[in-house]
Amino acid sequence: MRKKIGLLAICLTVSAYAAEPFDDKFRQLEEILPTPNAYRTASGAPGHAYWQQRADYTISATLDETRRAITGSEQITYHNNSPDTLSYLWVQLDQNIYKKDSDARMMLTQPSREAWAKPSSADDGYKFEGMRAILAGREFDGGFKIKSVGANGQALKHVINRTMMRIDLPTPLKPGEKFVFNIDWSYNINEQQVLGGRSGYEHFEEDKNDLFEIAQWFPRMAAYYDVYGWQHKQFLGTGEFTLEFGDYDVQLTVPADHVVASTGELQNPNDVLTAAQRERLAKAKTATSPVVIVTQEEAAKAEKSRSTASKTWHFKASNVRDFAWASSRKFIWDAQGYKKDSTDVMAMSYYPKEGNPLWGKYSTQAIIHTIDKYNKYSFDYPYPTAISVNGPVGGMEYPMISFNGPRPSKDKKTGALTWSEQTKYGLIGVIIHEVGHNYYPMIINSDERQWTWMDEGLNTFVQYLAEQEWEDKYPSRRGEPRAIVDYMRSKNQVPIMTNSESLVQVGPNAYAKPATGLNILRETILGRELFDYAFREYAQRWKFKRPTPADFFRTMEDASGTDLDWFWRGWFYTTDPVDISIDGISEYGVNTKDPEKEKAWKKAQKDAEPVSLSEQRNKALPKRVDAHPELKDFYNEHDEFTVTNKDRNNYAEATEKLEPWEKKLLDQGKHLYLVDFSNLGGMVMPLILEIELKSGKKYIERIPAEVWRYNSNKITKLIVTDEPMVGLTQDPYWETADIDTSNNAWPRKVTQSRLELFKTERDKNNLMRDFNTPLKKDEKK
Repeated sequence: MRKKIGLLAICLTVSAYAAEPFDDKFRQLEEILPTPNAYRTASGAPGHAYWQQRADYTISATLDETRRAITGSEQITYHNNSPDTLSYLWVQLDQNIYKKDSDARMMLTQPSREAWAKPSSADDGYKFEGMRAILAGREFDGGFKIKSVGANGQALKHVINRTMMRIDLPTPLKPGEKFVFNIDWSYNINEQQVLGGRSGYEHFEEDKNDLFEIAQWFPRMAAYYDVYGWQHKQFLGTGEFTLEFGDYDVQLTVPADHVVASTGELQNPNDVLTAAQRERLAKAKTATSPVVIVTQEEAAKAEKSRSTASKTWHFKASNVRDFAWASSRKFIWDAQGYKKDSTDVMAMSYYPKEGNPLWGKYSTQAIIHTIDKYNKYSFDYPYPTAISVNGPVGGMEYPMISFNGPRPSKDKKTGALTWSEQTKYGLIGVIIHEVGHNYYPMIINSDERQWTWMDEGLNTFVQYLAEQEWEDKYPSRRGEPRAIVDYMRSKNQVPIMTNSESLVQVGPNAYAKPATGLNILRETILGRELFDYAFREYAQRWKFKRPTPADFFRTMEDASGTDLDWFWRGWFYTTDPVDISIDGISEYGVNTKDPEKEKAWKKAQKDAEPVSLSEQRNKALPKRVDAHPELKDFYNEHDEFTVTNKDRNNYAEATEKLEPWEKKLLDQGKHLYLVDFSNLGGMVMPLILEIELKSGKKYIERIPAEVWRYNSNKITKLIVTDEPMVGLTQDPYWETADIDTSNNAWPRKVTQSRLELFKTERDKNNLMRDFNTPLKKDEKK
């Protein structure tokens, strides 16, 4: 129903809601975030006294292919750049996760008894693979065998605490000093497809060869930093790694017919590559498409003739936080150079024949695309190589090198290699993601043991941006708000700001939800220009440094000039979903005081009212005044809608007192609507209103989230239009991950779906079965 009231009265009714308990969604985060200091400023930038430790490594290691084991020696030079004196050092022993009594193995829980006994889907019950892993883990002799720890020829006292080792220093290490020590070690390599993990070997039964992807393979310095001190949380499998930057000089001795892919630059190509391969590698540097360095024919030949000799591949890497490598005689190798601005990189892919033709077509191209797009949103890629390796690990990242999984499959009838659309985009997506990890966290060195989302979430967001520049309508799995809705509806959530080892659903929580939130922040809250500037500023500030969540939050606010505490609080610290409902609309008009217009409007309103059933039936009854016209008078010809001279005189008298601008306001004829909104989900968001007018015109009106500042549960918003409004939709493009779009429109829209009809299949030999089934259920109860 439309009402006519004065404009002043409208202004006074916009906030007409009874007082409710005040829930301040916009209160500042200072109560949660750490106090700024000389190391980390209130702006989110590193402070003038910021420091971080450094660890340089010289390593020699040998791969024993027959025993599937690695033996190595390393010298670590640890630089104490902190203002603290250290009496001991902590070293990570991540391979110890494969010990029979490791915390990761002993803390495993199993599906419920009901799921075991009566599996209702492929996700219930217990799988062959799960049982195999349990039994194999009980037999596998995993973990580091530490042979010696010493310095200057003297043994160092050390204590192994599961996946960590404390080394007691002979004398305290003062600020500005360095300490050089050595560790000799060995370990057995896990079969990745049996025991899982971020590295391991894959056995190819058809040609009796192995492919090794080697990571977390040497004792590595734990991080020591201003916020946390020593990061010595045990490695349980989910929380990855936080490490110190340093220079690496690594010599890897492997079978002579193996090809090695590695972090860093190859120092001795003349010793390990043929003249033809070196020539191809030089050509690839300036090629416009990938050049094959080791061909499929060469790899196939090596598969059949095992060499008993060995070769040593020598690599160096500067200013990296880790080192990984892969080795196999099965490797095909292609490469292409990419040079732009300060980036000068060799993009390279290594894969067995089982990966072709998919890998040869897409892998190196995806690497180059990743670097090109991540440079756009972050900083220029600083390293000389970027590598994608196909092996048993489905997707894992290390400096300059990543391990990625998807392969073609054989057609069961023809034996031809083919792949699905999912496999194709799965390969492109995982390469973009894992190569992208060079930026987050290999260079922007966040603490993954504490916060998975700081590398996975930020990286998944930039992955989404890069995927959308690969091709039109690229089927990104994560990033679009509509893709996170099912998770946001679920009750089985924990906040994003939950430690890595306590996450319930890692993929949705640490990858998808942060990426989606940043997409909403970019597209809906800040806009691309402000967001992209601030996001790049964060990357520039913290490259080769170790940021915390507070540094990210503060930098995004500082560089965008926008208070976003409400967004961080709601999206990252709670599990509140977005569910904004349009509850009702009232239309108002401004009373022009002109009796000709106002009484005509009132008559139209009266005429629009429904005619009662009694009135309809009484209409046909004979009327006395019709039989006796002399009974009619003035009031039979006129009604309350007739404009009289008194009305006209009153109008003239009233308008004489009005200012010119007041008269103009009365003549504008605007349509005013009071719209009631409820925040049912708890997470405040901007209102994105699509307004449809009677003429068919549609337009978007964007209202910032601060509209909820004084009442985060219910608000009323005044909408002014030039012509009647016939439709209103909140969030018409599904920008905010609203979990219930059925209440987003007024008038309400009918939800369309399909009803599936099933034919009841009766057992012809047991006509009583369907009759008896309910009885059996009742008996069971």
